[in-house]
Amino acid sequence: MNTGSATPAGPLREDGAAPAAPRLSRAQHKAIVAGTIGNTVEWVDWALYSIFAKIIADEFFSKSDGAVALLSTLAVFAVGFVMRPVGAAVLGAYADRHGRKKGMTLTVGLMAGAGFVIAITPSYDSVGIVSPLILLFSRLVQGFSAGGEFGSSSAFLVESAARGRRAFAGSWQQVSVAGGVLVASLLGTLATSTLSDDALHSWGWRVAFILGGLLGLVGLWLRISVADTDSFAQVQGAGRTRANPVKAMFVEHPAAALRVAGITVAGTLTYYIWVNYLPTYANLTTGIPLKTALLSQTLCLVVFVIALPLVGVVSDRVGRKPTMAAFAGGFTVLAWPLLHLLGNSFLSLFLVQLIGMLLILGYSANCAVIMAEQFPPEVRATGIALPYALAVAIFGGTAPYLTTWLHESGHSDLLWVYVSAASLISLVVYLTMPETKDKEFS
Repeated sequence: MNTGSATPAGPLREDGAAPAAPRLSRAQHKAIVAGTIGNTVEWVDWALYSIFAKIIADEFFSKSDGAVALLSTLAVFAVGFVMRPVGAAVLGAYADRHGRKKGMTLTVGLMAGAGFVIAITPSYDSVGIVSPLILLFSRLVQGFSAGGEFGSSSAFLVESAARGRRAFAGSWQQVSVAGGVLVASLLGTLATSTLSDDALHSWGWRVAFILGGLLGLVGLWLRISVADTDSFAQVQGAGRTRANPVKAMFVEHPAAALRVAGITVAGTLTYYIWVNYLPTYANLTTGIPLKTALLSQTLCLVVFVIALPLVGVVSDRVGRKPTMAAFAGGFTVLAWPLLHLLGNSFLSLFLVQLIGMLLILGYSANCAVIMAEQFPPEVRATGIALPYALAVAIFGGTAPYLTTWLHESGHSDLLWVYVSAASLISLVVYLTMPETKDKEFS
């Protein structure tokens, strides 16, 4: 497939201004669509778990202590993240050796299959301890899949872009992630708004997981139908594929690997609190009905998804550093007022979610492209996936558990300190890293 990943930006215009970014070719548009839709349907399954966390707690754990059951459910959520670095190392290396297409096909198949298993697993009341064990295994498989997905799909999308449009193309990786969360949120909103509590607990949430699995099969078909990128084809044709991309990444590019982890810290923490878990947290802390919280999340996600590629265009024009610094600096300053504004009304929750998601745009529109720009193509999928997955496992996977634990222990007011500190760490990374907007890329 001629994706034109190395297309030059062109000479300066007569007035000395930078040339306009080249248009994406038809093949490039097709690659972005295939990569985006496939990634969207994969993340539906991942997001459904956090959306239905309270119901899953009732179904898969003993009902003798509701708080313990919920914390157990969130612990399983966090344990799933333990497998993300493993999946990143194994599946990222697989994508660097055998191609982005094969890597993405494998990840979506694993995610959809595990989602089906969760949907049909009997409840704790029916089979006892077997139920949470199956749930744990399924989430480990999904974590393994998610660990490899980010590196493969990010490399695929950025490598499929013309020069000067890399952030725009890379932003669709996060459009697809947010799109998956949006679809899951819509399923959650529909289920909680139309079904009784008994129906929702007995079969409604299971239907949502089954639909997510079916969408995963659509993603599998789309990924099988698309060709691989020119960047990988050139590496393969020149015999530059590495037998051990993980070792090559750490030995030859240690500074880039550390930079990717630092880039991720604030982004993953704020993303999993604001985009994934805030409806459940608001329901716990303020008593706002879950269906109202999910409606707020759905509306904010619509804005977020629409705005992401627009911020990608801004990044292609002004650079990665200023757009990412605006995100981290904003959360450093605004974490305290935002979390203290959270109340049990729709308007307060909507404003807190919307402002937070608008700030996160600076991270989400840039993360795929700036990570891809750190590495050569022979280790790119691994270089993106593994440091990112390690940071996500530490800061993203534990965010819902820690947030709930702070509430249950009476320390909810301390959450803003954690968010501000993480944002400050990433802000330092953003301000000191090299600008890669105009970096040569293959």
